[in-house]
Amino acid sequence: MGTYRTPDPGGTPPAPRDQVLITQGFIGSTSENYTTTLGRDGSDYSAAIFAYCLNADSLTIWKDVQGVLNADPKWFNNTIKINKLTYNDAIELSYYGANVIHPKTIKPLQNKNIPLYVRSFLEPDKPGTVVMHAYEDQLPIPCFIFKMNQRLISVHARDFSFIHEDGFSEIFRYFAESGTRINVMQNTAISFSVSVDDNEKVPALVEKLREKYKVLYNTGMELITIRYYNQETIDRVLENKQLYLEQKSRYTVQLVVKEVEK
Repeated sequence: MGTYRTPDPGGTPPAPRDQVLITQGFIGSTSENYTTTLGRDGSDYSAAIFAYCLNADSLTIWKDVQGVLNADPKWFNNTIKINKLTYNDAIELSYYGANVIHPKTIKPLQNKNIPLYVRSFLEPDKPGTVVMHAYEDQLPIPCFIFKMNQRLISVHARDFSFIHEDGFSEIFRYFAESGTRINVMQNTAISFSVSVDDNEKVPALVEKLREKYKVLYNTGMELITIRYYNQETIDRVLENKQLYLEQKSRYTVQLVVKEVEK
């Protein structure tokens, strides 16, 4: 629930500031007008839509954690709470798999510059994390996101020819038709490698790709994303891991790895 200003349609006096309105979230409608749910953390997205429509002063979402952490404490020791986060970083972190904020929550708030507060219902007096417009170039600490149970798929042209634009278009269409989201991708002249969540859809996708391409894959993989990385952070997460794929951009590195068997 967030603090908001009630719009003034035709001179109607605004609602009292101490008035509390309660409504449902999480529920939506399909294009065929059937009732459906919005998926994981869909209530956050509902709240963001309400905040946008009501021109809210701010939006607060309540979680069982003290705010946005720089890593999931299930996978990482000595996590650090992030006090302030930009809209862009929040979108990037949720896209890569951070599960505190629903990926679609940020956009309605960013459009109207509405601050988002992530606070703990277990410690409601603590300030939590605020997500707002840019206040500095980048976070002072790296952020780590771990996605387990990955399948690394490598697609090769059978005749060692280049995989050109038409080939990429066809490959992407196969992924889209199967409903398989690509978490990271990398291409060379004759191959295209991706990491995906390994679920019941993937075996059929692999067989479809094999109709035209040579396909190799590895299961039981892990995808590690580091936002604002340096070599020290990379070395830290690669301890006792075998590296299969590395993808770097200016601020983010993604590593597909597997635990080294002892």
